[in-house]
Amino acid sequence: LSQDGSNYQELLLEMTGQKTVPNVFINKTHVGGCDKTMKAHKDGVLQQLLCGENEVYDYDLIVIGGGSGGLACSKEAALLGKKVMVLDYVVPTPKGNTWGLGGTCVNVGCIPKKLMHQTALLGTSIQDARKFGWELPEETVKHNWETMKTAVNNYIGSLNWGYRVALRDKNVNYVNSYAEFIESHKIKATNKRGKETFHTAAKFILATGERPRYLGITGDKEYCITSDDLFSLPHCPGKTLVIGASYVALECGGFLAGLGLDVTVMVRSILLRGFDQDMANRAGKHMEEHGVKFLRKYVPIKVEELEAGTPGRLKVTAKSTEGDETIEGEYNTVLIAVGRDACTGKIGLDQAGVKVNPKNGKIPVNDEEQTNVPHIYAIGDILEGKWELTPVAIQAGKLLARRLYAGASLKVYHSLFWPLEFTVPNRDNNKCYSKIICNKLDNGRVIGFHYLGPNAGEVMQGYGVAMKCGLTKEQLDNTIGIHPTCAEIFTTMEVTKSSGGDITQTGC
Repeated sequence: LSQDGSNYQELLLEMTGQKTVPNVFINKTHVGGCDKTMKAHKDGVLQQLLCGENEVYDYDLIVIGGGSGGLACSKEAALLGKKVMVLDYVVPTPKGNTWGLGGTCVNVGCIPKKLMHQTALLGTSIQDARKFGWELPEETVKHNWETMKTAVNNYIGSLNWGYRVALRDKNVNYVNSYAEFIESHKIKATNKRGKETFHTAAKFILATGERPRYLGITGDKEYCITSDDLFSLPHCPGKTLVIGASYVALECGGFLAGLGLDVTVMVRSILLRGFDQDMANRAGKHMEEHGVKFLRKYVPIKVEELEAGTPGRLKVTAKSTEGDETIEGEYNTVLIAVGRDACTGKIGLDQAGVKVNPKNGKIPVNDEEQTNVPHIYAIGDILEGKWELTPVAIQAGKLLARRLYAGASLKVYHSLFWPLEFTVPNRDNNKCYSKIICNKLDNGRVIGFHYLGPNAGEVMQGYGVAMKCGLTKEQLDNTIGIHPTCAEIFTTMEVTKSSGGDITQTGC
């Protein structure tokens, strides 16, 4: 055999183009040398080859979750030529509320929150207008909750439809069903009628997000609401108690007070835990100066219904965190905003062998979003120790798809966009425009910056400093946008002007 060694080496070189050793084959399939074998192990390919797994799956990729990260990843993978399925299903809240495709941000998060915040700002502007010479009636201007709610929900409905159309146009199969692993490469999908279908894939991406946490006290799920209910509440909430000191609690409490409602925020200890406390306390002081009351060092222990209605009347009993004192208060609405839980407990991850932190339901991943099961990845709010932000999930989803399927970075330059403030009044959608000019011969350095939209001076000032520091297109692409803002458009532009591609936006 040793005498024929050189002949074997020549034959292997001819077959594989590889001169080095080891030269690994498994079940007649060439893997490569040491580095490629290790990568095959990391990607799960090695296990498939060792098991003789030549099975043809239904899909190259199944994404579980149709929120910001899941949609971004699925569309990117489809653009790279892969057969992709997205499953998205919203389990109704205890109040029976549900919503369409797009996830938390679009339906019950950033988008409706900012629109309702904008509503509150308009109320303040009406009061300020008199001081700038606008002669308005002296009578108190009233706000109509139902008009606002309908307009906001109609806009969100248009986004839901736009996402469905975008998936269809990119040949992504969207299924409105609840996904649950029954094997590591196989899921069961159950629709709202209880019909079950089964699907397999070579790879999976978990993007199931989070839902609001309840208190575990008497009456919380029966009588209280969360942010999952607030933005489609059919009636004005009236006198409201917000329980919690998270940014969700303060944002909701702030815009409700801005609409003229009586708002109290019940705080267990400090505002905005984990944030700079100097800034957090200044935010709290500002809210107090604008009519929000704070009930500090108390936690609720019971919620009772005094009278049903729209809204009804509720009695809240709370206990001091510094002693045995209890207090009672009467409110029309109680909004719980004490945190969120990862939606990982009922999707069969144990059947797939995926490890989950038992304390919080979060999924540990490596620096490439890979779980302990090589062909299963996770992105977004369900990750252990990562930022729970929409732009982070979008960026992670796109980059993960590119890593998995070897897509090159797109050359991008210009885009139309929608200021969120323009959507409800149906004003000038897709009339705002942004453009950057890049020097291809200088690492894509940005040498021209153009913006036609709201608050142009503020936007241009910030980016102007970045240009002076040598900003490149790649750095823009790698920047996480602040969402939802107009200025974030420069971090997501995807069409070159020379390509002639369509730059019309169908949603935020």
